[in-house]
Amino acid sequence: MAADPRQNPPADAPPDASDLKLVFYADDFTGATDTLATVARAGLRATLFLRLPTAAQRAAVGPQDCLGIAGASRSMTRRQLQAELGRVADHVAPWHAPVVHYKTCSTFDSGPSVGNIGLAVKVLRERLPAGPFVPIVGGQPNLGRYCVFGNLFAAFQVGGEVFRLDRHPTMSRHPVTPMDESDLRRHLARQGLKATAGIAYPAYDEAPDRLDARVAEAAAAGPDGVLLDVAAPAHLAAIGRILWDRARRQPLLAVGPSSVEQALLTQWVTADHQAAAQAREQDASDAGRPDGPVLVFSGSLSPRTARQIQAARSYERVPVAVGDLLDGASDGRAAARDRIVRSLRGGHHVLAHWVDRSGAAAASRLDPAQLARAGAGLAADVLREVRPGRLGLSGGDTSSHCMQALDAWALTYRRTLEPGVALCRLHADSPGLGGLTLMLKGGQMGSDDIFERLLV
Repeated sequence: MAADPRQNPPADAPPDASDLKLVFYADDFTGATDTLATVARAGLRATLFLRLPTAAQRAAVGPQDCLGIAGASRSMTRRQLQAELGRVADHVAPWHAPVVHYKTCSTFDSGPSVGNIGLAVKVLRERLPAGPFVPIVGGQPNLGRYCVFGNLFAAFQVGGEVFRLDRHPTMSRHPVTPMDESDLRRHLARQGLKATAGIAYPAYDEAPDRLDARVAEAAAAGPDGVLLDVAAPAHLAAIGRILWDRARRQPLLAVGPSSVEQALLTQWVTADHQAAAQAREQDASDAGRPDGPVLVFSGSLSPRTARQIQAARSYERVPVAVGDLLDGASDGRAAARDRIVRSLRGGHHVLAHWVDRSGAAAASRLDPAQLARAGAGLAADVLREVRPGRLGLSGGDTSSHCMQALDAWALTYRRTLEPGVALCRLHADSPGLGGLTLMLKGGQMGSDDIFERLLV
């Protein structure tokens, strides 16, 4: 989410700077929670801030191994992205983290005019004290993402059929950033990273000194970045060694999905971390079912989300017309808000979801950011009236803007529902929100019954 310049706190060094291994900025909100879950599940101390934190907020969470900032740069224009990441870089540079990670979507969906990854790298390199080596980690096998000889493949769903990205049933037809190129170096070249080298996965079987020599050669040949294949989970250890060896010598800017953290964890995790992670998961499981009716807002219009909505049999489903949502003063929007509040107070689980009956041509002209902001406004109105037993948000932009609209400042991890879908605890000064358990997921993430699984 874009940082609010009116609340931009001083960028003084945090009290836990000596413990800090990693700072990440995520280009969308649901991706940020995946990264938070990745490090927390391994037993590291981690907090995800929903905006640039104040010194008091950093002190409140105590010593941390990892600090994250939830962003929305994936949906930003070039001008917005440049301003946003300039503020972020200036704020986190004095924290002196060995690794700063620009966390992208696992499918790298972006384009020259929206969510430009190349521009993000350029701004961060100019404003952070990072060295010249910029690793770009492709692929995240636990989510069904595989980078092979620089080409990205993605499963239609976790465990499902795998497609080359430019032939993927959903990502190749993305309404904002259609992925028509599977070669990530070509894809990133369109966004300004024209001199990007690559390390193909067979190199990971070589002796460490030979692999290091390959990486040094690639870094010299690719001053804009070095793309590292990830074709299998076993490759993460070699990548982690490459990253951490260099980060210990010079601050490192890394790019890619949560596989950056997965790789680094192969170098960090100890038996104590593993014990802490097991205790945390057990505590979260012992907490049991939600203590009241569950509320879900689904702003994604993807076919996968449509199947998930149909499978949500335990909920009262409240369709909200896109036209009513965009017209903040419409009777339809007011009626939807009142129905949601009334049903929750009556003890019913509620799933509010957007529907668009305007036809394909009109739907193609929808502004996703405007729609997400409108949905966030409706969610904020409901949550001011009633506190649910648990809250679910579906859709990356919807989640980002909902969190921006609420009076909350951080998340900590509780447990994982499914790969890429985490339950978190909301930190807020408002008693109506503080401590609320929250599920966030992208529109393409989760099994068909994910909303049913939120109830247990």
